[in-house]
Amino acid sequence: MSKSPILMWFRRDLRLGDHPALTAACKSGHPVIPVFIHDEIVDDLGAAPRMRLGMSVESLGRSLGEKGSRLILRRGKALEALRDLIAETGAKTVYWSRLYDPATRARDTDLKAALKDDGVTAESFDGHVLFEPWTVETKTGGFYKVYTPMWNAVRDRDVPSDLPAPATVPAPEAWPDSDDLAEWDMAGPMQRGADHLAQYCKVGEAAASDRLGAFIAHRVEDYARNRDLPAVDGTSGLSENLTYGEISPRRCWHAGMRALQDGKRDAETFLKELVWREFAYHLAFHTPRITSGNWREEWDAFPWNEDERLSEVKAWKQGRTGIRFVDAAMREMYVSGTMHNRGRMIVASYLTKHLMCHWKIGKAWFEDCLIDWDPCSNAMGWQWAAGSGPDATPYFRVFNPVTQLDKFDKDRAYTSRWLAEGDSDPSKTALAYFDMIPPSWNMSPGDPYPDPVVTPDAGRKRALSAYENRDF
Repeated sequence: MSKSPILMWFRRDLRLGDHPALTAACKSGHPVIPVFIHDEIVDDLGAAPRMRLGMSVESLGRSLGEKGSRLILRRGKALEALRDLIAETGAKTVYWSRLYDPATRARDTDLKAALKDDGVTAESFDGHVLFEPWTVETKTGGFYKVYTPMWNAVRDRDVPSDLPAPATVPAPEAWPDSDDLAEWDMAGPMQRGADHLAQYCKVGEAAASDRLGAFIAHRVEDYARNRDLPAVDGTSGLSENLTYGEISPRRCWHAGMRALQDGKRDAETFLKELVWREFAYHLAFHTPRITSGNWREEWDAFPWNEDERLSEVKAWKQGRTGIRFVDAAMREMYVSGTMHNRGRMIVASYLTKHLMCHWKIGKAWFEDCLIDWDPCSNAMGWQWAAGSGPDATPYFRVFNPVTQLDKFDKDRAYTSRWLAEGDSDPSKTALAYFDMIPPSWNMSPGDPYPDPVVTPDAGRKRALSAYENRDF
């Protein structure tokens, strides 16, 4: 163990199992120094995802401690922090897992070049996706712009078996200094909502594994139907854990394949959802503009409202549009940090079509409120709903949030769970919303439920009129 150590830079791969970079480091014969850096990318996170990331970092530190290792924490620009650690430890190698959003790719490209100039080996590994984006091509050699053909292309591909966690992580003779995670105060931006939100978080590798096991054992069999019912616990919930890499997509894939082979037909729907996530990374890699601008560039001319000060936008953010499905979903997100998939489609459609507001407004709000926020998946989801993205629902199709509620929440169990106004005995979850929101919102559970800011019929007519008069 007199060899120079390897710096194992953790980012969104906060686990020990099925971790190609960590496995390679542990097998190298060199000491391994695990590192997490609160850098410029972390600085840009919204309140809920930053808090949730901090919880994941804390969990990883405990897991490493059980392996005879520790997690070194540093704050600052990534390159400067790594250079400092290299100087302090004599490390000549840095490993990390690849990511695919434009901001991270730009940082990593510059950082790898700079380390190479310093004489340091910088090596990146797979593990965040099932298939590296450049390995999935159409028959003509291009990238996929539509989901279904991509699914058909990869559904029968071999996916490598997931790797076991290292038995031990070789420690260096001396450890560099580490920041104190508590001093980073990663929950600070949540203010009084932090304790409430924490109750909904299922943090760490063990929790993710338990979640996957419970889903495959009890819910995957009825997944295709129940995943559309917001009052039913019918989804896997794994987007939270996949976001921070607490579980690998390969492990989820193999669990789904085993379920399918065992005769649980709805497991294929689960596998399709994993590939939908792949599709988001595939597009972000090949068309980075999807995370910040209209994927269909002709939509740059569409007259969406971009003024967040409008009362309609404020009502949407606060969950008081007067449309029960929209308001319940927005409050679910504010309290729990997550939102049911059906709700995400409804609130996005309402904002971009009934209210005629730019999808960027919604994307930014989700970035602040979701514990499963992902730069690629959320950008693609918003553009899919708005009509400006790839594989989008026809732009002229406008979800009716009232008829959608009748279809997917017939007994109103979901809206009762999250809406207090007008209810003589509101649920604890509905009341929790008022304990979390800023006092300046001036909302109370005793308020009358608001009238719609825009009715479904009026919003639909306004949207269709704008589409008919578009310039493209």
